[in-house]
Amino acid sequence: MAFSSRTLPSHLRQGSTSGNPGSQSTGQSPALLARVNEKKAELENLKELRDLSAAVANQMEALEQKLATLSDGTEAIATVVGNWHNVLRAINMASAKIPSPRTADEAAVNPQEDTLPLPQTLVRIPTEHAPALQAQTDAVMESEHNSSSIS
Repeated sequence: MAFSSRTLPSHLRQGSTSGNPGSQSTGQSPALLARVNEKKAELENLKELRDLSAAVANQMEALEQKLATLSDGTEAIATVVGNWHNVLRAINMASAKIPSPRTADEAAVNPQEDTLPLPQTLVRIPTEHAPALQAQTDAVMESEHNSSSIS
């Protein structure tokens, strides 16, 4: 194969020698090449750091969503637990009015008392004040949440 006698323009000749990082051109010193290689390695490390930071940020956002769900569930449980004292008080009031069961001897002595009506077993709790109570409970929960986030 015969080589062409044409000469290449100077900008093409420099491009072919500078494109090969293993070869040293006369214009670049070994210290400069070492610095360029260090910067390339640093750039790769920074890209890896950026990718890892993005992954951590995504995991933190997922964790934040899960914690918000957990917080909502905790508030619901706190509301239920907060209402238990009312339920127990109503059950206690209803059970205090129920007459105790009689023995067979007492029933034979006083047959006219058998006609006393027993209270209904269903406890009815008025709900007319429920929106005001719910607003009050929400305000308490929010103030507790704010005080815990400040600490």
